[in-house]
Amino acid sequence: MEISFDRPRAIQDGALVVGILDGGKLTDSAAAANKATDGALSRAIAVGRFKGQSGQSLELLVPAGTSATRLILAGLGKAEEFGAAAAERLAASIAGRLLVGGEDVLSFRLDRPKKSPLSEAELAAHLAFGAMLRSYRFDQYRSIKDEERPTLKRVVISTPEAAGARKFWTGLSALAEGMFLARDLVNEPANILYPDEFARRCAELRKIGVSVEILDVPAMRKLGMNTLLGVGQGSAHESRLVVMQWNGRRGTKPAKRSAPLAFVGKGVCFDSGGLSLKPAASMMGMKGDMAGAAAVTGALHTLALRKARVDVVGVIGLVENMPGAAAQRPNDIVKTMSGQTIEILNTDAEGRLVLADALWYTQSRFAPRFMVDLATLTGAILVALGGEHAGLFCNNDELAKAIVKAGAAEGEPVWRLPLGDAYDQMVKSKIADMKNIGGPHAGSITAAQILQRFVNKVPWAHLDIAGVAWQDGEQKPLVPSWGTGWGVRLINHLVDQYSD
Repeated sequence: MEISFDRPRAIQDGALVVGILDGGKLTDSAAAANKATDGALSRAIAVGRFKGQSGQSLELLVPAGTSATRLILAGLGKAEEFGAAAAERLAASIAGRLLVGGEDVLSFRLDRPKKSPLSEAELAAHLAFGAMLRSYRFDQYRSIKDEERPTLKRVVISTPEAAGARKFWTGLSALAEGMFLARDLVNEPANILYPDEFARRCAELRKIGVSVEILDVPAMRKLGMNTLLGVGQGSAHESRLVVMQWNGRRGTKPAKRSAPLAFVGKGVCFDSGGLSLKPAASMMGMKGDMAGAAAVTGALHTLALRKARVDVVGVIGLVENMPGAAAQRPNDIVKTMSGQTIEILNTDAEGRLVLADALWYTQSRFAPRFMVDLATLTGAILVALGGEHAGLFCNNDELAKAIVKAGAAEGEPVWRLPLGDAYDQMVKSKIADMKNIGGPHAGSITAAQILQRFVNKVPWAHLDIAGVAWQDGEQKPLVPSWGTGWGVRLINHLVDQYSD
């Protein structure tokens, strides 16, 4: 979809969106449209139950007195609450309605409410961002009927600050690209996106300046990554570890360069449960068990596109958990790269095994300022938080506060859950350093306790995204697909808090 910004001018062809303030009050642009249509907007508002509240809209088809094919009245709600999130939702909901509706041009002419926390330029850019996110489609495996094909080709944002809007849009368009990449990866079927193919797609980031290394099975075996390799040894597809580096402070004197920020992603391209086989219903959707790795990859794509002034490392462990003849068994004991041993009681508790080696490798090689891992780790987090919040576990209060702030700002909220010695006792093994499950209670917490044993006192946070990485249906206006791309926005915002 093409996005453009232009200074306000006469009503043009196509669909035009104007804003109505809370209480049904016309904005200046709405008043101009009302005059051009000989009062049609006022009459429509009077006979309808349209009060200009957030989320409300009213549509006039082929309004007389204009060349527009339709006028859409969009409720702005309370001016002081019309911020970035509200602007994005408004644009997404309207773009979604028109995407296959026959229109090819959609124009927004929303006057900035005086009490809005956004500037004119920010408002325009976030309207564009909302429309862009809603335009995402994953159609490459469908035979699409003509009536289902998108007709909307261009979105025009009218703003008196067009030049400023284009500057804001540079960063937001890069963010949209990273989110689309993450969504694509999550939506791909596992017969297409197995570990080696995922790694190949990561390698394409080299074109935009990301350094990419791919470690194969012999390389990981030499490093002692036995827990990561153990998860994948029952699959016909070999495991991979991908290391992506964006050196945004390249050229800065070494004495002034700080350690990189590190993000680690769980990349289980399909999770059958291994020999602890999942029931059939629970196996549905397990192509998306690599959403953490997808978020890390999408975030590196965004940071490189917008040339973020920060050094960032992304490490993803890519495996398939399958019940082949060589699969690891319950009661096996595996030695991690760190030297610690894990007793395998359930092969379906595999993500923590992948992350154990990936986290240890990251902290030992890069000595980062902090590490954040993202993983669809436990079903227990859905029981606790549903599909609205990701679970946050952290050993550093400052980092936890920064993540909470980033999530709140980007519409990807997190909720902090506890860590502690009492929970750590639940994963003690009688014959190894730890076992890979802690019992029927506090499953998300005990999983995080296992991960904490591999961070070696580096400031670290674990985000359990099992409840937010995908959705059943399309209930969220900014997310028109199963895969949400959750985490790319949060990472992008968090990095800015630590960049130049």
